[in-house]
Amino acid sequence: MLKNAGIKAAVGLSVTLLLLSACGESTSESQKVVSPELENTIHEVSAEGSAANVIKPHQGVNQEPTPLEIKREGTDVYINMTAQITDIEIAKGYTYKAWTFNGETPGPLVVVNEGDTIHFTLENKDPAIPHSMDFHAVHTAPDKGFANVAPNEEGTFSYQATKPGVFMYHCGTAPILTHIANGMHGVIIVKPTEGYPTDQEIDREYVVIQNEWYKYNDLENMTNEEPAQVVFSTKALQEGQPNTNGTVSAVKDTPLLAKVGDKVRIYINNMGPNELSSFHVVGTIFDDVYIDGNPANHFEGMQTVMLPASGGAVVEFTVKEEGVYPFVTHQFNHATKGAVGYIKVTSDGRDDGSTVGGH
Repeated sequence: MLKNAGIKAAVGLSVTLLLLSACGESTSESQKVVSPELENTIHEVSAEGSAANVIKPHQGVNQEPTPLEIKREGTDVYINMTAQITDIEIAKGYTYKAWTFNGETPGPLVVVNEGDTIHFTLENKDPAIPHSMDFHAVHTAPDKGFANVAPNEEGTFSYQATKPGVFMYHCGTAPILTHIANGMHGVIIVKPTEGYPTDQEIDREYVVIQNEWYKYNDLENMTNEEPAQVVFSTKALQEGQPNTNGTVSAVKDTPLLAKVGDKVRIYINNMGPNELSSFHVVGTIFDDVYIDGNPANHFEGMQTVMLPASGGAVVEFTVKEEGVYPFVTHQFNHATKGAVGYIKVTSDGRDDGSTVGGH
């Protein structure tokens, strides 16, 4: 349901508009979700992201990250998130004024159980632009369940998570490409009721996310050019694990840890918004793979898992010797742009303090 008049005004956004925007089609003046003046400003800003080039309503705005609020009552899960503008240092010396969920990009990890009913509230703290939430893990009419939330308003929506898997979520407001590429994306894991057949074999598990960065807020570049950076991040699945943004060296500076003999599970998702990921861990073979994280989609002995934009998987592998195991997208032009992370394997599974380098 929608909680206020500002949101009700946004409900008129049709499913057709969403689909056309996703495919890069132009929209009429009456269909635009921002004013023509603001839309022109958005599309004209340059790559540097300096204060002078940020769209006027976002100049000087750098909202502190907001903790994810999630509460369970039986099979009802209440999730509160924010849409906000937060500076993210993508590479050393290069800060991007990102459009984010909760001040993180990718946004915070959401984990629910198969069969849960999600009661989702989005507070839009962006002073100028409407935003929304598109959960790939649910069934809903997009013009209702994924409706826009106006600036400085909030909306609440309900739907059930009926299928297990590793799913993308993202802002679905037109033009969708702009919102995703500016940082509004993340992962929701729906845990299977019966678990995975290999659950008892797993020693460590992590969440890894791939995403791309383009010229700052430049729809032409996002549509027609190659990404400037392709990066990995990791989100904390358990207490004590690293929780990073999608930056060039995020999972190199803070490697994932394992000990010799561990069977490691990674929940992996490719945010895109445009490119494939060929996910590969150097020095091992995937014992078990569940495409899109569904236990029914089981493969064995895979070297590389191809993930379309928004595609997910659960991959499991065994590390048999001490050392550093890089993981990459085997689209190596993208690996050279930052899509490399490390798994450090030691005799006891702890960080020995040694420097990881050479990649």
